[in-house]
Amino acid sequence: MAHRVLVADDLSTEGVEVLRRAGLEVDVRVGMKPEELESVIGDYDAIAVRSATKVTARVLEKAARLRVVGRAGVGIDNVDLDAATRKGVVVMNSPGGSSVTVAELAIGMMLALSRHIAQATASTRAGRWEKKRFQGHELCGKTLGVVGIGNIGSVVVDRARSMKMGAVAYDPFISAEAAAQLGVELVTLDELWARADVISLHVPLTEKTRNVVNASTLARMKKGVLLVNCARGGLVDEEALAAAIASGHVGGAAFDVFEKEPVSPENPLLKLDGFICTPHLGASTEEAQVAVAIGIAEQLAAFLTRGEVRNAVNVPSMSRESRERFGPYLKLCEKLGALAAQIGPTDVREVRVAFAGDVTEAPQRLLTAAVLKGVLSTTEASPVNEVSAPGIARDRGIAVLEERVAGHQDYASLVTVVVGGATGEAVVGGTVFGHRDARIVRVNQFRLEAVPEGNIILCVNDDSPGVVGNLGTALGAAGVNIARISLSRDEAGTAAASLLNVDSEPSPGVLDALRALPHVRDVRRIRL
Repeated sequence: MAHRVLVADDLSTEGVEVLRRAGLEVDVRVGMKPEELESVIGDYDAIAVRSATKVTARVLEKAARLRVVGRAGVGIDNVDLDAATRKGVVVMNSPGGSSVTVAELAIGMMLALSRHIAQATASTRAGRWEKKRFQGHELCGKTLGVVGIGNIGSVVVDRARSMKMGAVAYDPFISAEAAAQLGVELVTLDELWARADVISLHVPLTEKTRNVVNASTLARMKKGVLLVNCARGGLVDEEALAAAIASGHVGGAAFDVFEKEPVSPENPLLKLDGFICTPHLGASTEEAQVAVAIGIAEQLAAFLTRGEVRNAVNVPSMSRESRERFGPYLKLCEKLGALAAQIGPTDVREVRVAFAGDVTEAPQRLLTAAVLKGVLSTTEASPVNEVSAPGIARDRGIAVLEERVAGHQDYASLVTVVVGGATGEAVVGGTVFGHRDARIVRVNQFRLEAVPEGNIILCVNDDSPGVVGNLGTALGAAGVNIARISLSRDEAGTAAASLLNVDSEPSPGVLDALRALPHVRDVRRIRL
């Protein structure tokens, strides 16, 4: 019997044809109400959706045959991942289909800024003819600075080079050799700010990248620099940028994304002639929509006909027996990778994973892929999963090393992750208690026991009395509740560390207040 696929949202005809050519039986039923979907889903092996159809826990309860959910596009907010995972249903998306579209928008923003296209259009429509006012600049011969050269940033570089622009880039997850193959010179952020005539951002929003463009970095940029952000809102301090444009230091800026969307009419950027914007249109082209439809159709066909898993976001490829035994270690490994990346060097060149004890019997490749997913998810603008992470690491010149140890004296199983770069390394370790409860048991030189989830504050301080009390008092005054705390000191007895699970995300101001406390050496905010 042929596998049956339900196409529940608008999917391009090209995508539907991919499914049919693979020998799958396809029903296109767009616009079903939830109760209708619940009544028919039990007849299908796969469902293809966009953002309209909600694949809820109730739908999944009725999905007796369902093996895979395919989301045409990046976001998966309309799919209950936990329910799908519990039921053993693979959830896939198609994240790469919009890379060219977003890159082309960024290039279009650069051209519009350099030639004042939006402003000149408004002026001409108002009955004016202001040739001198809108004299612009050529991009040819200028230097483009790209922050992040992943899927989208690399396309931007390619298009810019075709316009005879030079290119420099900052990306801690790519080697100089790999960057050179893309035709870009790898530099530090400080060098990029100083050298670039045009700057384009292509990184995710993380603790390390929030407000990466701020008053201080803006001051280090060339006078007249153009800034483009088609990546994520929150990468730029919008008030600082408005001030820099108003002063004439920044020549102009173009945004497709804002820190708060929809953008407030009171945003100071909207009042400036040197600023242009679009309402988050990055992936909004017909070609991108076709590309993501074809992409997800090919993935569903490969999974149903050959058992091949690509761009899965929830379920690793392993046997049911292995999943029951080692599934918790997959999540632990991802958390350890994310933790190490957030406290380690920004110039990641190596990821080492050591397995000790019973976990050495697990599929090591999948566990290492989970570690890489955690590491890369803190820096990649595009979604990363266990399938794509090894390839991304390889493309970025990151060395990945695995080691197996027969036993461990302290734990039945132990996973140790080392993230290293030219500026140092971070070492974290973790285990699973009772086949279910994941714990962090090492952070650099400190031995402790902490739950790897939610918002965490890592504090390193002198091993002196009163530090923990001061931390609690400061957090309490800021309205941040401590859910759990794990304490440790190093063997020399000179330094101590605290891992605090908190109920809400601490603001930058709260973190600064903690750093100012007596005897505190370092404070990091971690998201797991």
